[in-house]
Amino acid sequence: MKQASKLHDPHGAGHTLHQLRHSGLTHLVAKGRSAAELQAKSRHRHLATLGIHVRLGEETSARITAENDEHPRRHRR
Repeated sequence: MKQASKLHDPHGAGHTLHQLRHSGLTHLVAKGRSAAELQAKSRHRHLATLGIHVRLGEETSARITAENDEHPRRHRR
């Protein structure tokens, strides 16, 4: 696998199947898949083990809060 994937690796080292599996999960996160969907796809037993893939950050947290807040607040300046 590593030998066959060397052409597609910018570093020329190639990738293992394990690396490609995790890369696939990272791409699913970028497409907006939920942690529960990732867990089902990857068959991880605990959501905590998906933490490396699910790095949502403050922007995502703020967007989710804004989308689900029944009483939007205005920022005071």
